[in-house]
Amino acid sequence: MEKRTIGSLDVTVVGLGCNNFGTRLDQKATTNVVRAALDAGVNFFDTADIYGGTKSEVMLGKALGKRRRDVVIATKFGMPIDDTHFGAKPSYVRAACEDSLRRLGTDHIDLYQLHYPDQTVPIGDTLAALQGLIAEGKVREIGCSNMSAVQLKEAKIAAGTRAAFASVQNQYSLLAREPEHDGVLETCEELHLGFLPFYPLANGLLTGKIRPGEPPPQGTRLASMPSDRSAHWLSVELQQRVATLLEYAEEIGVPLLTLAYSWLLSHRQLSSVIAGASTPEQIRANAAAAVTLDDAVIAKLNELSA
Repeated sequence: MEKRTIGSLDVTVVGLGCNNFGTRLDQKATTNVVRAALDAGVNFFDTADIYGGTKSEVMLGKALGKRRRDVVIATKFGMPIDDTHFGAKPSYVRAACEDSLRRLGTDHIDLYQLHYPDQTVPIGDTLAALQGLIAEGKVREIGCSNMSAVQLKEAKIAAGTRAAFASVQNQYSLLAREPEHDGVLETCEELHLGFLPFYPLANGLLTGKIRPGEPPPQGTRLASMPSDRSAHWLSVELQQRVATLLEYAEEIGVPLLTLAYSWLLSHRQLSSVIAGASTPEQIRANAAAAVTLDDAVIAKLNELSA
């Protein structure tokens, strides 16, 4: 499988998002998905301390076992685990890292990401703590998530001559193209940041399995999602856009899943597409979805999803 870079890290263009581990999947199912990913050539696994109520990291570490040395693990900190475990103060950065290392069963984290900006802490203080973890060999590269172009530039200045963020993870898909318009993709180019899209398949809308006007199939994330959250994804506007994309996919004989993955990867700023999977079949389908699209197809997708 093709690889791209995040700083010094070489990651496969298809990664595995691990937010299902500890919620929809138990340890056995998690191990099956992880092994299928490894067999498909995937080397990039993205999790977070809050996923699965801290269980995701534990389950990923157990599933990888001796294959830990063969993969790149990304995890995140900062979102509230409880009333006391959250934020980006230097003392918490170090404590959160130690907790993640223990849960993952490893001596280092390849990509350690600030999950959400903490407006109460100067970004320079957070970066200093992360730079200390790099100096100690506990972290290889650092990244961030949910940050604007302005915040990324401020963080770059604050990092000075020491290690800076190597990646940013924001929402991006055929149904959510904000990074093209809010300056984030342009800033990634300017600062040499790898971009990692979350919700790359729009919570399943771009898999081709959810048909507009029909209820989400049982077992899908949308089917089990609370109505206050699913209302956005099942809105008339998004359903109409999905219908248009499905019609085009059927017209050219290319699965919508393939179009969704490969359109994202046509952007040189992207390092990897890290969609989740709840079965081995899903991760195998994701791994096979990364292909090179013709310029005409990319142009048409841009038009249809504008």
